[in-house]
Amino acid sequence: MINTDLLSADKDPMGAAITDYFKHHQADRLRVFSSLFDEDEIPVKELFRSERQMSPLERTALKMATGKILDAGAGSGCHTLALQEAGKEVHAIDISPLSVEVMKLRGVHHVTQTNLFDERFCDSYDTILMLMNGSGIIGKLENLPIFFLKMKQILRPGGCILMDSSDLRYLFEEEDGSFVIDLAGDYYGEVDFQMQYKDIKGDSFDWLYIDFQTLSLYAAENGFQAELIKEGEHYDYLARLSFQ
Repeated sequence: MINTDLLSADKDPMGAAITDYFKHHQADRLRVFSSLFDEDEIPVKELFRSERQMSPLERTALKMATGKILDAGAGSGCHTLALQEAGKEVHAIDISPLSVEVMKLRGVHHVTQTNLFDERFCDSYDTILMLMNGSGIIGKLENLPIFFLKMKQILRPGGCILMDSSDLRYLFEEEDGSFVIDLAGDYYGEVDFQMQYKDIKGDSFDWLYIDFQTLSLYAAENGFQAELIKEGEHYDYLARLSFQ
């Protein structure tokens, strides 16, 4: 089932880290746990990067975004602010209450604590921006039909989704260059994560990394066309999805 919840402040580790960095220009470790990977951490400073510091994929997406734009999962608002500075109309949404407050303080004009998949959320947009492994909020492959149905509801005629993701197959690469993936198991891009910042520990959540071929297949099955816009340096890519 796709997540339609909002976070509360006591379960919002990323929002707490973003708040600390905004207030003090530094933050403690934002720790990330997963059943598939060793413990990792997110450099909080990178969540506040300027457009000049962004990846080529991100900068390409920002240039392509037109009309009324939705920045889904906006975090600290770095993409939203870059779009505003370019004179574009953008609405930022995030499920994190603390991140939303920081975005307001940073000067984001239109920001709300909203879950993209909440049935009450029914505004319309020309561009839906889903960056920083934006496919992640879909959670699992089985949720893609729900995702595309929601996109049909909120996309204006001629509109598009600009989404980046990564193909995790490199994690299964052998020394000879072949890939060993259990095709009978769950899709290899379905990952569970949990975050912790200081004593604030969030609930576990599903996150979807999807290869472009699989994304294209599901898009076609749900009335969308997927176009590969740009590939990154490490199995990441930017895709444009438009309703046919």
